[in-house]
Amino acid sequence: MQIDDPATIAEARAVFDRYEQAIATNDAAVLDGSFWADPRTVRFGTTEILYGIEAIRAFRNSVARYAPRATRRIHITAFGRDFACTHLEYVRTDSGLVGRKTKIMARLPELGWRVVSAHVSLLAAQDPGRVAKS
Repeated sequence: MQIDDPATIAEARAVFDRYEQAIATNDAAVLDGSFWADPRTVRFGTTEILYGIEAIRAFRNSVARYAPRATRRIHITAFGRDFACTHLEYVRTDSGLVGRKTKIMARLPELGWRVVSAHVSLLAAQDPGRVAKS
């Protein structure tokens, strides 16, 4: 298995960028379409625990807008041609809170890349010097 194949990283990054643009504009159709439409899909957010695409869709429909944020770091690792992990570190510009987002993506037959698991969390308010820089 090849780790970090450049073509796979580029594909995962394109899905990542499209998703991030959809967050910025609250494009629920793109956000929903990015996830695997399956009851096994999971999304843990800052205030919600969602199992299955129907729960994820219901949550998306309840969000009026997402907090504005600035990207601090993006890290992507690809395992073979069909599996990638994306990690985002960001700062909410309205509160200064540091957020983290991980998406596990798989290339699925006839569907292409889909998020199969996601986790979003916020660090408690703290001294910015405590956040690791590597």
